[in-house]
Amino acid sequence: MTSFRARLQRAPLIAILRGIAPSEAESVGAALIEAAFEIIEVPLNSPAPLATIERLAGRFGDAALIGAGTVLSANDVDAISDAGGRLVVMPHSDTAVVERAKARGLVCVPGFATPTEAFAAIAAGADALKLFPAEGSSPAVLKSLRAVLPREVPIIPVGGIDERSFEAWLAAGAAGFGIGSALYKPGVTADVLRARAQTLVAALRKSLPQ
Repeated sequence: MTSFRARLQRAPLIAILRGIAPSEAESVGAALIEAAFEIIEVPLNSPAPLATIERLAGRFGDAALIGAGTVLSANDVDAISDAGGRLVVMPHSDTAVVERAKARGLVCVPGFATPTEAFAAIAAGADALKLFPAEGSSPAVLKSLRAVLPREVPIIPVGGIDERSFEAWLAAGAAGFGIGSALYKPGVTADVLRARAQTLVAALRKSLPQ
C-alpha cells in the first residue's frame, strides 16, 4: 500500500470536497485521479459524507488515499474507518482524536496554529500537520515554525490557497496544500473540475524547487 508521505511527495495537493453529494463521488473522483491527485478529503459537514467516502474508497481506494476532513471526535474516526476511509484531517489538534485515528491504523493530519498545538499533535502520533487557517498565517510564520518543528513532519497549509500562493509557501517549507473552493464547489461538472485540477497540478509542479 502506498504510504501517505509517498503520495504527498508525488502529488502534493489534497482535494477538499466540501459539500459533495454521494451521487457525485464517481465522476468527481475519476476527474481528480485523471489530473494526478492522490489524496481526497470529504469534510464531514458535507451531505451524507460517510456514504461518499464509502463510494470513493470502493472505486478509487487503490489509486488514492480517501478519507474525511472536519473530523472533531474519536467517534467520527470510528465511523470513517468503518466506511473504508483511511485518512483523518482535523481543524484542531485534539490529541484524543489523533490517538484514536492511529489506533485504527488511519493517517491523521491535525490542524494547528501554534507551536504548542503542533508539538502536542506530533507527540500523539500525527503523520503531518495542517497549518490552519492559512489566511491567518503567512509564509514568514511557516518559515519560523519550520525552524523548530521536526523536519520529517510535513506541514500543509490549508485555507485560501490557490496557485498564486504556491511559490511563497513552498519556499517557506510547505510540503503540500489542501485545496478547497479553489478546486471544487458543489455542482461543478467533471470536465470543469478536471481542467481546474490540471491547472493546479501544472502550477504546483512549476513552483516546486528544481
